[in-house]
Formats: sequence, C-alpha cells, structure tokens
Amino acid sequence: MANELILIVEDNEKNRKLMRDVLQFKGYRTIEAETGEDGVALTVEHKPDLVLMDYQLPGIDGIEAFRRIRGAAATAHIPIMAVTASAMPEEAKKMSDAGFDGFQTKPLNVKDFVQAVAAVFCAKAVK
Repeated sequence: MANELILIVEDNEKNRKLMRDVLQFKGYRTIEAETGEDGVALTVEHKPDLVLMDYQLPGIDGIEAFRRIRGAAATAHIPIMAVTASAMPEEAKKMSDAGFDGFQTKPLNVKDFVQAVAAVFCAKAVK
C-alpha cells in the first residue's frame, strides 16, 4: 500500500495542507482541487485511486460532485470519502445515502483519518 494517488477536494487551504502533508508522509501521492467542478475535472483527467471530498464547496457541493463522478462510466469505480465539518447526524445520513465510501469529520483526527484512508484501500483490494 501507499504510492496511490489521492485527490483532495477541499476549499480551505489549511485543511488541504494538513491532509496533503499527512498523506504524503504516509507515502501517498496527492493532487488538489478547491471546487467541486475542479474535483470532477481532475478525477476524469487523473483517475485517482481515492477522492477525499469536502461536503461544502464553492460552486457545486460535494454530493453533486460525487454524483457526477459516479455517473461517468470512466470514474464510477473510484472510491470517494466525504470529509466535512458537519458532524450532524442528518448530514452523515445524506452522505451515507448518497453512497460515499467513508466519512471523516473536521477537525481531522490524524490517526483516524489515516486509518480510514487505509481501510478504503483494503476494501478496494478485497473487491
């Protein structure tokens, strides 16, 4: 494991930096987008191994970006984990109902975040 390409879709620079630094330290490669539209475009262009998708983004939100990625045959198989500041149960239910492959709340607990990312790759390897 590691060396996988992870797309971070996050509009907050500090959150992006934290995720990037932690993931790169663990051996993952990263690319980044600040908007949902850019996240969709980079997913189509680079076909990352995992997308970390903020829920609240400028332009289209994380759920709409998720739907666009999953709606395209070339990217439908890519796992997408929701990352959000909203820990409200109804928001978590929306993301679960949408079909996200995982869910992390901000501020990130680094240990839980790394384990959740690794778990997505383990689940993908089993399929």
